[in-house]
Amino acid sequence: MADDRESQIRIGISGWNYKPWRGVFYPKGLVQRRELEYASRQMNSIEINGSFYSLQRPSSYRKWASETPDDFLLAVKGGRFITHMKKLNNIRVPLANFFASGGLELGNKLGPILWQFPPNWGYDEERIEDFLNMLPQSTTEAAVLASEHELPTTDRASINALVDMPLRYAFEVRHPSFFGREFIDLLRRHNVCLVIADAAGTFPYAEDITADFVYIRLHGSEKLYASGYSDEQLNWWANRVKIWAAGSEPADAVLAAGRQENHGSRDVYVYFDNDIDVHAPFDAMRLGQLCLT
Repeated sequence: MADDRESQIRIGISGWNYKPWRGVFYPKGLVQRRELEYASRQMNSIEINGSFYSLQRPSSYRKWASETPDDFLLAVKGGRFITHMKKLNNIRVPLANFFASGGLELGNKLGPILWQFPPNWGYDEERIEDFLNMLPQSTTEAAVLASEHELPTTDRASINALVDMPLRYAFEVRHPSFFGREFIDLLRRHNVCLVIADAAGTFPYAEDITADFVYIRLHGSEKLYASGYSDEQLNWWANRVKIWAAGSEPADAVLAAGRQENHGSRDVYVYFDNDIDVHAPFDAMRLGQLCLT
């Protein structure tokens, strides 16, 4: 359905707690506990990366919400236990545990939820469709699912939705078997976003738009997680972001299946994951200037 409202462009980084950034991006002498506070004043969104590796605590999410500006958004990366270890097999309780671990404590600062799939796992239509059907469509539905959690103590779980709002999901897939009409159409039916992932040629790449928003992850221009982006490359990405935000698609878009039907404005989320040599925060700020001014 077309949407004529003004789109939002959110540009930031994947994670913020990186030792090499101290004294380079973070000012010398800034205490570690204030790094999110500082980073969130330089950009308008950040992707929580630690939630991929382990369940976080509700107290952590509350702290992150309190440290960021009122109009800030935090995307949350889904747990690898669900995607990489279980490979979506028998995951209702793990999914309940994930939603009970505190993300709902972000309230209206909760952005899209990212699910990243391993490069050695091919497309399994039945498991993917079951997973899509299991995902709650709102924070209220997520709270109901979270009530099924099996977390050991009460301070590890939060099952109350602070706000009632729709949830957005993005899938970052890395096996070639996903990049075809069948999977693209499935995502479109569920309004789930195929992540546009620039990974220095390491993983397959496609720009098919499958939802009412766009989610981009920039892992490095030439070397995975390490290379920065030149001014020319950032201008190229800025042009694309503006086109997608306006509801169109680039004429030279790399497509696995085909173009989305006519659409109004779209929100666009961009996160830089080229953190090794401290490129990510500076690239995010430069792209933000190009897109938002």
